[in-house]
Amino acid sequence: MTYFRPTVVEVDLEAIRHNVRLLKPEGVRLMAVLKADGYGHGDVPVARAALEAGATWLGVALVEEGIQLRNAGIDARILVLSEFPPGSEKEALAASLTPTLYTREGLDALAKAVGPEPVGVHLKVDTGMHRAGLWPPEDARDFAQEILQRGLLLEGLYTHFACADEDASGTTKQLRWLLAVADRLRADGVHPMLHAANSAATILYPETRLDMVRTGAAMYGIDPGGGIGPRRGVKPALTWKSTVAMVRYLPAGERISYGWRYTLERDSYVANVPVGYEDGYLRSLSSRADVLIRGKRHRVAGTVTMDQILVDCGQDEVAVGDEVVLIGKQGDHRITADELAALIGTIGYEIVTAISERVPREYRG
Repeated sequence: MTYFRPTVVEVDLEAIRHNVRLLKPEGVRLMAVLKADGYGHGDVPVARAALEAGATWLGVALVEEGIQLRNAGIDARILVLSEFPPGSEKEALAASLTPTLYTREGLDALAKAVGPEPVGVHLKVDTGMHRAGLWPPEDARDFAQEILQRGLLLEGLYTHFACADEDASGTTKQLRWLLAVADRLRADGVHPMLHAANSAATILYPETRLDMVRTGAAMYGIDPGGGIGPRRGVKPALTWKSTVAMVRYLPAGERISYGWRYTLERDSYVANVPVGYEDGYLRSLSSRADVLIRGKRHRVAGTVTMDQILVDCGQDEVAVGDEVVLIGKQGDHRITADELAALIGTIGYEIVTAISERVPREYRG
């Protein structure tokens, strides 16, 4: 398709490679997490860049995401980070997706779908997140034996940290619980690969790295919490930009956009930019967020509409065709996904995954 509107996301794949090399501990595998179309960056290009930089596993949330990677020619190991939905088992196995198990219903459905070739599975235990996983963890010993009795291989054992970015004692407690389970399995002669560390734990707690780390946010240059990503040196990979489509010079006192909730405090150049909430530029950013034009910050003026925003440029002249940076760097200034997230009380992950499919992705590096 030919795109005529100038709004576009640019993804720097060299930044992805840099972040993978930076985050991968020596002697430890790294899983690149590609949920939600690679956090809005594009799962297939990101997967290739991450593998080139040293990742050996890929993680997805959905069977469909894994199949899409296979259809694109990706042959690395792919772990689906929750149980296969009922009815998807044969298709998932045919695509060589590695299953996660934590319920007996999931185990039964998977065992019935397995062919003559041995299938390795990863057992997820719930150590306190209480979202998904086998609970209580003490049941893991019996559950592991059931896995083996059904002719499956117990390849991995893992958990997910609830607050690695802000609670060291809670993270340590979760880790100890996982390691206690692993000790019980080893006593039975079962030695699965262990993994627990998300981006924050990978950076903050070397003891959590085990046999493999699972990096999501930090791999994309998004802060996993508390500013630890930028301090570690991860680089944002995503730039979201558009151009000025129209300019009006309006007098002080004029009210702007739906609801007339923004009033110009002085005579101002007001720029129209073709991006809106249908593109994922959230309506809650209205009159709060800045954009960059000609190397300066300017405030979004009034309500973000479906396809357009207005920008109060004050006395700074702007012109049709000027580049507008929504996320990214221009001149000496940078606007990050984390900055936009802080304005509306969310996280950078939500900002980038909200960018809709109608915004084309372009790749460099």
